[in-house]
Amino acid sequence: MRKLLILCGLGLALSVVGAPARADDADALRRVEQGLAALASVKAEFTQEIATREGVPAERATGTLWLRKPGHFRWEYRKPAQTLICDGEHFWLYDPELSQVTVRRIKESLSETPAMLLAGELSLREGFEVHEGGTLDGLVWSVLVPKTRDTDFREVRIGLAGSAIRRLEFVDKLNQRTRLDLSHVERNVVIPESLFHFVAPAGVDVIGNGR
Repeated sequence: MRKLLILCGLGLALSVVGAPARADDADALRRVEQGLAALASVKAEFTQEIATREGVPAERATGTLWLRKPGHFRWEYRKPAQTLICDGEHFWLYDPELSQVTVRRIKESLSETPAMLLAGELSLREGFEVHEGGTLDGLVWSVLVPKTRDTDFREVRIGLAGSAIRRLEFVDKLNQRTRLDLSHVERNVVIPESLFHFVAPAGVDVIGNGR
């Protein structure tokens, strides 16, 4: 964990005080572009861990994700159960425990987020500065720093094994860190269209209209 935090700290420093060699940054950009280009669709299991700015674990969740370009994804969280769905135009967040659904248009909520980057709706070159991040845990890392300051995160770290994305790490404005590990990854699989449509169950409160 300490090595991980040191590496994240290095990434933050690079975004503030200077970048590594230009050739290294070009390699980092190329790796991420190739990884994203090879990802037309994916099904994977995920483990999500959130740590405080001091590095103290605060939350852990697991689940299954499906992603299909352009702009479609579905995240099924287990304990606590939640479902996040995007059909390319609208985003739904369903919380069965609260018996509540929130729906928004993508342009109002997710247009500049890493989720849209993975889903092929956000330009890597236009949206981010890309820096070399070194190697850790057998993965080669690229550090993405958003060019606009009007985002909820300060940087995204992408760890690749070859051209396959295996881990993502996010640092938000409060320096809280989220780590997302992918396993049992199935790339470029056929995903039913029905997985990206959401119909609110009877009796569930719907917040927003997505119009």
